[in-house]
Amino acid sequence: MRELPQTLREVVGQLAALPGLGPKSALRVALILLKWPKERTADLGRSILELRDKLCLCGSCAGISDQDPCSICSDPGRSSEQLCLVAEWDSMLIMEQSGGYRGKYLVLGGLLSPLDGVKPESLEMGRLRERLSENQVRELILALGTTLESESTGSYVKNLVERDFPGVQVTRLAQGIPLGTDLKFIDKETLRQSITYRQTL
Repeated sequence: MRELPQTLREVVGQLAALPGLGPKSALRVALILLKWPKERTADLGRSILELRDKLCLCGSCAGISDQDPCSICSDPGRSSEQLCLVAEWDSMLIMEQSGGYRGKYLVLGGLLSPLDGVKPESLEMGRLRERLSENQVRELILALGTTLESESTGSYVKNLVERDFPGVQVTRLAQGIPLGTDLKFIDKETLRQSITYRQTL
């Protein structure tokens, strides 16, 4: 990359730091930006600045929003008795797109991973305690995924709730076999989860 002009090298370096973009992909993006009209690249730069200036974290759910509280937390049509716990904000978006959930959310900001230095105090556990202390939540739904980190986070949260908020029921999203999938193509862990959390017909 030393043969690149200094300015281009700096842009490529910044882009390559983004998740999913390596040096080659970053160079392709930078070269595309060079082909754009000046006004278009200026608009992109402005949008990136506004991303930081105009967005905030909702004080209630810790989701990204342009208002506090966010539109979900301030919606009177949503149930305060159900609280869905997600690891990151994009998981909340996917839940919303499914259209099947009308409760509220809390974004943890990650998953427990002691090897990576992510401990309970690194996450929104304090905010979770606050929400449960309001005595409105009757069901805490764990929508954290099925990785080892999500399993250990779910176990930590379950123990916390059982110990300090015994009136709150802890549930989790059903784990199992996707529709239209042949059993022989299912991985062992998904199959184990499917058997463990089987449903009555």
